[in-house]
Amino acid sequence: MLTDPFGRTIKNLRIAVTSRCNLNCIYCHREGEDNPGDEMSAERIAEIANAFHELGVKKLKLTGGEPLLRRDICDIISSMPDFEEISLTTNGIFLKDLAFDLKASGLDRVNVSLDTLNAETFRFITGGGDLNRVIEGLRTAVEAGLTPIKLNMVLMKGINESEVRKMLEFANSFNKKGTNVILQLIELIPNSATERFYLDPTIFEGEFARIANAIKIRDMHRRKQFVTPFGVVEIVKPLDNTDFCMHCNRIRITSDGKIKLCLMTNETVDLSGLSGEELKKAISEAVRRRRPFFR
Repeated sequence: MLTDPFGRTIKNLRIAVTSRCNLNCIYCHREGEDNPGDEMSAERIAEIANAFHELGVKKLKLTGGEPLLRRDICDIISSMPDFEEISLTTNGIFLKDLAFDLKASGLDRVNVSLDTLNAETFRFITGGGDLNRVIEGLRTAVEAGLTPIKLNMVLMKGINESEVRKMLEFANSFNKKGTNVILQLIELIPNSATERFYLDPTIFEGEFARIANAIKIRDMHRRKQFVTPFGVVEIVKPLDNTDFCMHCNRIRITSDGKIKLCLMTNETVDLSGLSGEELKKAISEAVRRRRPFFR
């Protein structure tokens, strides 16, 4: 098992398979990649994933950029080792066309970025994206069985904070058919263009707690998940949050093959040219360098 000096055992691996994206969302942090090099081949992605799997990592999430821009995305998924779960985060634009192929390749479930149900607001946030395509993709993902699905809603003041209840009810509308769709209310990581939109998502905790039938505390980041009559909502608050950092059990690989020790820092470990036991040794050394950002 990979355990850092603060007792945090790495259970979750995130691999960015590309830095490219077909949208231009105003809040995108690009998984912390500033100037990525050439994206990894499918074979290299499999080699790194296998090394982490052999070192005890349980779950894999494929990210981007937009991972569905990779024409070999199904080949990448089918080449992965036997993780307990393989998931993928997508903006949903291509899900309608690919959902069944992704499932057949071995993908278990998806996270879909969806910040609003208003088409005009969606175009503003995404730089011109088509909301209807995302909703169609979401429905196809449900049909394909890529569940449980999490809807990632980045909370932004003056843009979408009035839609939280509507988004929760929208997610829950799929559950009436026996599908598990959860709303994730995510804290905005502000940049110079978006800092005026910042709003702490925990302002909704009191309301959710009052109406919740149950409140669950997840192992991942100590996130709170509220089971309400209107649906299930989880709050993801990474900023100024010691609990979040002290219970972080994930590690990131950039699209050009580096370990990124924390999303909030620029510290990386280059895995280029390493394979076999040398690769595993570099991974273990990188884990020993992990430090909680907020502590």
